[in-house]
Amino acid sequence: MLMPVTLTPRERASLKARAHALEPVVHVGHAGLTDAVVTEIDRALTAHELIKVRAGAAERDEREALLADISARTDAAVVQTVGKVMVLWRPRPPEADR
Repeated sequence: MLMPVTLTPRERASLKARAHALEPVVHVGHAGLTDAVVTEIDRALTAHELIKVRAGAAERDEREALLADISARTDAAVVQTVGKVMVLWRPRPPEADR
């Protein structure tokens, strides 16, 4: 497992600005955070680095736990959360560069 990514306030602000125009690419439904959902989030992070995830079914406390779980399982940094939408960032691995 990699070290969790940490962001400086300046990096976080820059990523928030980049994420503003994005639409959620992964939706966490009533089944919760399944292995398939984690795999899809991981795939999206590898391809795009910066993604939005929507947690539609969960209540606020559940979403906080869900976000912590997603971050831990994907080694992604939480950029921000707004309501049910979470913005995640993870630097692209060197072998994924094209």
